[in-house]
Amino acid sequence: MGNVAATVPTAQATRGPDVAFIFKKALISAIVALVLFSLMIGIRTEAGPSGQLIWWTRFGDLGLMVAGVFGGSIVVELLRYWWGPVETIRIVPDGATRALAIGRRAIVPVLLVFTLLVPVIFYDQRYILDLGILVLTYVMLGWGLNIVVGLAGLLDLGYVAFYAVGAYSYALLATTYGLSFWICLPLAGILAAFFGVLLGFPVLRLRGDYLAIVTLAFGEIIRLVIINWQHLTGGPNGISGIPRPSFFGIPLTPGPDGLAALLGIAFSPTHRIVFLFYVILALALVTNWVTIRLRRLPIGRAWEALREDEVACRALGINTTTTKLTAFATGAMFAGFAGAFFATRQGFISPESFTFQESALVLAIVVLGGMGSQLGVALAAVALIGGFELFRGLDQYRMLVFGVAMVLLMIWRPRGLIGHRAPTVFLQQEKVISAELVEDARA
Repeated sequence: MGNVAATVPTAQATRGPDVAFIFKKALISAIVALVLFSLMIGIRTEAGPSGQLIWWTRFGDLGLMVAGVFGGSIVVELLRYWWGPVETIRIVPDGATRALAIGRRAIVPVLLVFTLLVPVIFYDQRYILDLGILVLTYVMLGWGLNIVVGLAGLLDLGYVAFYAVGAYSYALLATTYGLSFWICLPLAGILAAFFGVLLGFPVLRLRGDYLAIVTLAFGEIIRLVIINWQHLTGGPNGISGIPRPSFFGIPLTPGPDGLAALLGIAFSPTHRIVFLFYVILALALVTNWVTIRLRRLPIGRAWEALREDEVACRALGINTTTTKLTAFATGAMFAGFAGAFFATRQGFISPESFTFQESALVLAIVVLGGMGSQLGVALAAVALIGGFELFRGLDQYRMLVFGVAMVLLMIWRPRGLIGHRAPTVFLQQEKVISAELVEDARA
């Protein structure tokens, strides 16, 4: 029996792709596509000049679509075997697998160095610099939401509310009291964390869909308050004239007291853009560093325990109330920092910048990148935000490509681009238990 059991995994591990099954599944997919697209693509109808309905066939386009579905289904099944479970053979050779492993280890320093050099390489390309600032802002938002969703396992659909609190906190403090960006930045984070605690208290006993509904409602409540509290927030008109950040009290202006005049160099508007780029990069790196450090602390391990099983978490004596409140407060604090930067970057804010679409986009970045994975969130932010900009001229195909990419990624990588749910604490070496202890335990 021992020999038979030992040979079963070996036989499974050498099993290759089932060609008949792949073609059968591709044929079924093609038939379904033919039925679905026959009226959508195969027949085109329009209103004639006198109001009558005219129609014509496009069987050629229909055939191309069905053929594409047939071929795509074959490719998907082959890729399933490529990234499939351990009982199937891998198409990728061992050398390529080792090269991919080396590439994964090298991608973080390479991306960091490239990001640091972006203002140097693209100094004369304002569009690239603005896009880089936008991407880094969403990277920071994604890392902040990753604490709530990826580490603590709390589905938050109203994350944009904390983003709005941070932005309006900085705008009101700066325009009303004349405080600088560096003073308002921590205040905006503290106020956003306070609102995170306010959200945490009502949802202490909620989970799953109910938690998502409450957080969604909280985001809408904040947006409606901003719209209707006109004498404080400006209502739909927003707040304009928000001060720009300074370099340790030195403004980045063309005047004699500006930074360029003090350094003895010619003034350029690009100086402020480069400065803002490095500011948001520093904020994002601080968010990443704090998140990594918190994961190694008891509170981080409590978040992971809460994510895996709340009942078991309670059984271990972990205070789930404190754990949930700290997750909401920490994630909201980083959203407040990002909101303050957004306000000083734009110089103008309004309720239209803080809709549910922003929450959905940040949540998509976290889920597609891999809940709990810092690198995955960063790559997903680059792909999604950069992808939106890549298809900006193709408005009719923009959301179509985005939706197809999400579906394919969820099929191939259901845990995200770089799924990471490994425990923070684990045994480095196997511990040998003596026979005497085993006998005592049995007794």
